[in-house]
Amino acid sequence: MNASDAATEKKTGKLYDIHCPSCGAPAYYDIRKRMYNCGYCGGSVGIDGAKSEHKGFREISHKRMRESMKKFELQKAYCTGCGAELVFDTGEAVANCAFCGRSLVRKAFVNADDIPELIVPFAITSAEAKDILADWCGRNKRKKEAKAISKRLEELKGFYLPYELVRGPVKCSVFRIDGGSIYECGGFVDEVFVNCSKKLDNQLLDAMEPFNLDELTEFDFSYVAGHQVKTGDISGDELIRRVNVEVGTDYKPVIQKTLETKAVVVNTDSDDVLRMPVLLPVYYLAFDGYMAAVNGQTGKVSVRACKDSKYLLLPWWLKAILATIAGTAGVALGMFVFGAGKDIIYTASGCLALILLFVFFAAYSQQKEDPFGLQTYRKIFFSRGGAYIREGKKLVQTGEERVKPVTKPVFFMDIDGRQEEVEIKFTSVLRVIRALAITLGVVFLPVIIALFINGFNFSLLNLGGSAVWFCLAVPLSPVFLVKYGRMDIYDNPWIYLIAENGQRKRYRRKRDAQEVRDIKSFIKDFLKPPLLWVALVIILLFCTMVYLTAFGFVE
Repeated sequence: MNASDAATEKKTGKLYDIHCPSCGAPAYYDIRKRMYNCGYCGGSVGIDGAKSEHKGFREISHKRMRESMKKFELQKAYCTGCGAELVFDTGEAVANCAFCGRSLVRKAFVNADDIPELIVPFAITSAEAKDILADWCGRNKRKKEAKAISKRLEELKGFYLPYELVRGPVKCSVFRIDGGSIYECGGFVDEVFVNCSKKLDNQLLDAMEPFNLDELTEFDFSYVAGHQVKTGDISGDELIRRVNVEVGTDYKPVIQKTLETKAVVVNTDSDDVLRMPVLLPVYYLAFDGYMAAVNGQTGKVSVRACKDSKYLLLPWWLKAILATIAGTAGVALGMFVFGAGKDIIYTASGCLALILLFVFFAAYSQQKEDPFGLQTYRKIFFSRGGAYIREGKKLVQTGEERVKPVTKPVFFMDIDGRQEEVEIKFTSVLRVIRALAITLGVVFLPVIIALFINGFNFSLLNLGGSAVWFCLAVPLSPVFLVKYGRMDIYDNPWIYLIAENGQRKRYRRKRDAQEVRDIKSFIKDFLKPPLLWVALVIILLFCTMVYLTAFGFVE
């Protein structure tokens, strides 16, 4: 592509793009190289350079806004209840706050700093938004919320709400709650919107996303006509916290899949992202604890439940007991259905309950951080289907639902003093088979050795000779399989190094000098009395069991 083509691409690019300093074409972030690369001329832009370009764009945009503001007469209204501030046309009648219903105090608006530089314009009229919400109410007429909202549709009002558009590279430190190492990963977030309103429900607003940024444009005060603008009212620290939470929430499903558990903690570092204040179109309705929002661009509906829902969180030990009772009861019921006698049912259930108790205590003890008690949350209902688009003069809904784009994170590890891209793999068919084989090998260890001794003569085999071993190994083997088998898998994942051509190579960590010294020290201590005498007694008893198992029927 030549320079003129690149310039054309730049003009048709997105407002928030980072551009190549050589040819002007959009530069896209490379997570592995940790810089913006141009796909046309091969040029690159570092993170600091991207921030500098972003700062320059915002300064130019802010200057243009101040010039535009001189052409409009605007007022601000301050709510005496929730503190919300609204900007609107001087000719517009604004009596009460749409967010809490309290009275509004008007005053002159002279500060353009309160208005973001970018905006996604309304694409759906107020009448169309009311029809869309009425349609949702009709489809959900059994819900209490739908019945109440359908009677107040005329109160639905259009607002431009303040958000931060977040785009850029992020770093995450992640780990499993139930154990394992801490892993570092890098990614790139795009089309992440962070609500900058203190009193509005984040879940309600999140549920009506995403927005289509192809229609993002520079702000002009003419957009205020017919709609009110709510100004942001959160602190800088709270904004950073919300950005980190929002980014972490977007990345969590991908990280959960990689770490093979939902119990993960994601700590996000978003210092290198580019943040742009933007106004997004929303139709909003709030009264008597009911809240509804309609996306002013796509028509997606979100409604907050009028009452809290509750769920009970149990401590790990109670989960283990309940799981034991449920498992034992299920087996006992099955034995009863198939005609087993009471004595057999009682004996078998008692033995099984003891084994299951060991197993479930081992499994659930890794989740000791679970709190105990009732937790409350508020359900959010939302509409399905694609965005509403205009075909001629008619508004129709598309069938394909748009989802927020999330770039798959790249994991990095310190390999021999260098940060290398890696792929982490925990469970695999081979590892599971190996764990099961080791468990069975431990349970039947005396029998396996006995068969080697007697030349695999099964007629001489006496399993009664290993009765003591079985009594210890059978109940304990599930515990070791669940507890220590899992711990080994999650503490020692298989690491694959990723080459530039995409090929994978298994990395095997070498034991460091300290680990070797610890192993030697343990062996040295074990060969000293009194541990040596204990070990010799155990070996003698084990050899006796093996002999009795191998030649139990020999007179």
